[in-house]
Amino acid sequence: MGGDLAGFFGVLHTWGRQLQYHPHIHYIIPGGALSTQDGKWHPSRIDYYLPVNAVSKMFKAKFIDEMKKNGLYSKAPSNAWDKDWNINVQAVGNGEQSVKYLAPYVFKVAISDSRIIKVEDRVVSFKYKKSGSQRWRTISLDVMEFLRRFLQHVLPSGFMKIRYYGFLNPNSSVSLDEIAAVIQQMFGLKVVNKKNEIKALPTPVCPDCGGDLEFCALILPFRVILVRSG
Repeated sequence: MGGDLAGFFGVLHTWGRQLQYHPHIHYIIPGGALSTQDGKWHPSRIDYYLPVNAVSKMFKAKFIDEMKKNGLYSKAPSNAWDKDWNINVQAVGNGEQSVKYLAPYVFKVAISDSRIIKVEDRVVSFKYKKSGSQRWRTISLDVMEFLRRFLQHVLPSGFMKIRYYGFLNPNSSVSLDEIAAVIQQMFGLKVVNKKNEIKALPTPVCPDCGGDLEFCALILPFRVILVRSG
């Protein structure tokens, strides 16, 4: 593409529809990159971003290097390194549907209560749909196996499920406003920065006498937080 500063974010997804362990990462990547050499935006083709076969091999090699650096390479099953790794890259329009698709993985757990049909005689039955099918199917698991599968997807404390890279990283030296400007220059688009007007809230008044009310304290369960003015 001719650019050296891309921007993207990744979302970790660990479960399959039957709660099996299936860790993988979804990335949303704008179709182009900024060149820090000429200061211009270099767009990718609409139907092509990167050569997936070459990227798959590079990703696998770099992943193995990091595993070896951290002493984890030998702890993984040896056949994991013998298989070809697959990276799928496809155009998704403006990305809105992809964000909607990924949002539940960020804010929800591996299974919702609505999918659990019954818990009876130490057996948990829940429904699921196969990929590409709209028909509900049912699977029944021993309660301990159900717990084992569910707990595989509880991330360690402090573990980040979503990360931002390149110009989408909050610490990027190039702001999103600058990215918007160079894209506008490249395509002749009009980028409008909407500024939300913050309106002052009206002073609360007493419903009985009409006098001004002053906030003094917030009462929470087992706790009182005092707010002193002046």
